[in-house]
Amino acid sequence: MTEKFSRSSDETREFARQFGASLPRGSFIAITGTLGAGKTEFVRGLCEALNFTGTVTSPTFSILNIYHGSLHGAPLDINHFDLYRLNTASDLQSIGYEDYFYGDGVTIVEWAEKFPELLPQHAMHVHLEIAGEHERRIEFERYSMLLRR
Repeated sequence: MTEKFSRSSDETREFARQFGASLPRGSFIAITGTLGAGKTEFVRGLCEALNFTGTVTSPTFSILNIYHGSLHGAPLDINHFDLYRLNTASDLQSIGYEDYFYGDGVTIVEWAEKFPELLPQHAMHVHLEIAGEHERRIEFERYSMLLRR
């Protein structure tokens, strides 16, 4: 596990760009943390690393946003979930989550702690927490299983 401390939104996005720079297709990133910890800022940095140049917003109400980036010059779908408003796993099952969680794109899930039983075994975990008024603690955990491709 790697631990970093961020003192700004820019620094949080930079840590995410570094983390995302070597993600292969099929990656799954489970993001956990409290409200205001910087989860969406982290997602913005990941999307920048995957060559998405549009606006990244948290899909709190839509549950899923799909962004179109690229990896090694080839098109790549980035599936951005926010599970905050879901109450049961069946809510997620009703939108066919497996197609995204086990697809060829990169899937990023905010509030992943809500349904840990649905997360793929190859999930990488990122936890953000408030460590001070202007400081965030970010823990990264990568699994070698992801390198299966």
